[in-house]
Amino acid sequence: MGTATTADGRSWEPQFIRSLNTAECIGCGRCYKVCGRNVFELVEYEGEDDDEWDDDSVRMVMELADAGDCVGCGACERVCPKACHQH
Repeated sequence: MGTATTADGRSWEPQFIRSLNTAECIGCGRCYKVCGRNVFELVEYEGEDDDEWDDDSVRMVMELADAGDCVGCGACERVCPKACHQH
């Protein structure tokens, strides 16, 4: 995809999400809240064991639900405190 034009005529190149590092994600939900599309979903973490978490607690993280619905605004990357998003 090429460049687009903003309302005031400046060129802008969309940065579509390609992946999300669930191992680094803390499940804060900031990317989910800022995204107006159905790009993210909260899921149970199914990675390697983490010593921080008790056996009876469940770690929830964000996962890509539909990366094809991304419009390339990059808001998710800007609000993520752990820099989990790759565009």
